[in-house]
Amino acid sequence: MDHHKNPVLPFAIILLVMIMMSCNNSSSKESVVVKSPEQMDKKASENIKASLEQALNNNGKINDSIKLQFASVLNSFYKDADFEVLWSHKEKWEPLTDSLYGFIEHAELEGLFPKDYHFDELKNLKHSLDNDSLKRMNAVLWSHSDLMLTDGLIHIMKDLKHGRLQHDSVNVGSDSSLTDSFFIQRLKELKEKKDFTGILNSLQPKFKAYWELKKGIKSFVDSMDRRTYTYVPYPYKNSDDSLKFVKTLQARLQESGCVEATNKRVDSAQLKAAVIKFQKQKGVTADGKINTAFIRTINTSDAERFKRIAITLDRYKLLPEKMPERYIWVNLPSYYLQVWDNDTLVMESKTIVGKPATRTPLLNSYITNMITYPTWTLPTSIIAKDVLPGMKRNRGYLAKKGFKLLNSKGESVDPASLDWSKYKKGIPYRVQQGSGDDNALGIFKFNFNNPYAVYLHDTNQRYLFKNASRAISHGCVRVQEWQSLANYIARTDSISAKPNGQLAYTTDSIRSWIASKKHRQMEVKSKIAVYLRYFSCEGKNGKIKFYDDIYGEDKILREKYFADK
Repeated sequence: MDHHKNPVLPFAIILLVMIMMSCNNSSSKESVVVKSPEQMDKKASENIKASLEQALNNNGKINDSIKLQFASVLNSFYKDADFEVLWSHKEKWEPLTDSLYGFIEHAELEGLFPKDYHFDELKNLKHSLDNDSLKRMNAVLWSHSDLMLTDGLIHIMKDLKHGRLQHDSVNVGSDSSLTDSFFIQRLKELKEKKDFTGILNSLQPKFKAYWELKKGIKSFVDSMDRRTYTYVPYPYKNSDDSLKFVKTLQARLQESGCVEATNKRVDSAQLKAAVIKFQKQKGVTADGKINTAFIRTINTSDAERFKRIAITLDRYKLLPEKMPERYIWVNLPSYYLQVWDNDTLVMESKTIVGKPATRTPLLNSYITNMITYPTWTLPTSIIAKDVLPGMKRNRGYLAKKGFKLLNSKGESVDPASLDWSKYKKGIPYRVQQGSGDDNALGIFKFNFNNPYAVYLHDTNQRYLFKNASRAISHGCVRVQEWQSLANYIARTDSISAKPNGQLAYTTDSIRSWIASKKHRQMEVKSKIAVYLRYFSCEGKNGKIKFYDDIYGEDKILREKYFADK
């Protein structure tokens, strides 16, 4: 007789025992049949309690298909309410349930994503409970529906109030972290007042631009192209990549119906015609040119645009709940500056902002002073990139540009007296352009404290404001209507001045100094905030206008927060 033991048998027995223990210890069942609708609420309530115990001990999971995102909040809320069901009564949905389910189903109209709020699971459960008389008798299904609806609503409140983006040193809004008590209080208000729309609206920003953007979402979503398109890599490096690029571009243009489907490669004339057709479809300049701007357009799908809408709505949620009485708003991607006074738009101006290599930073500050006929001290980046190579090529470079070389005491230094070959990245001197009509800052400058040495100013290249794309500066913001902005600040200072106070400047004195080309600095007494921000779309007359993602900021956020959407 063989007395050797089977080594697999003990392990199998242990595994079976563990599985049985796990099943027995599970506090949530998958089926509890209730024959009487009058008994359903009691049984569903019992299973809500059991399911929450399971979720709290299992990282939010009730079972393999349901995971609650806010199990702790749910437990506190339901415990206070003796675990009563909230969204149904005697196997019938409460009126509020239709409001919440409809909101989740059409969450895109709020810049949200239905699947974030258990929509797929709720849709299946609701269909079963509405149409299957046997499943309608299962208390577990009613309890799971209740928990997912409440969990989804808490998630919605969090996303409407706080958004999905992280706060930082520039964007420090109120309620940057929402407590459990915040959600519980809102749920209690909803239970008492039944004002679903009013409560959700009260959580959202009050900015007019936020609501204007939301107005345009329905039109966008209704005509949204949800197809997936071929991505076109660009730029390419060599001739092999070039052939692959043309093949990929042709495939992409075929998908939009801009060129006939064929296995043969189109010639250059056919390709240009297809590009023009595509450009006309998208409402951009139809020049047939294949460049970075065109590739960015062809690679931008409606799905990506929707994510940009979601990101922009969330950026409003990062702002303070109440903005200052007066502030200057510069939206970098739109190339526009606005001045707001008591929620009224008092002026608007085209701007020129930093190019991607020298981008304009996002910041908050206050105007401190204004200068007529300013001098310009070149930043170290321009000295390293332009001045040093220029002087090494030609000792007369600075004189030709009208620049002066100054030491730490502000004394002029003769450029010819220096050995420029020994400098690699910078020089121990300042390079300054004197005031005048040819100065790069133009004839007016607005200063505000910031660590980036940027400011608002006029320009000696005013013709550039006619360009559609205006991300071309070294980081500062050029303002076309600088005189209107200066006059507004002067008038505000005048209104804010104390009775019988001596004004250091007026709109008349500004005009006089400009006419006589005098260099003057005016200290601004009234606090006027400056916000440099990045909002790549906005609502206009019920439609959504998109701007180029000039610095790739939206792309970074899409990949970080919305990659799975």
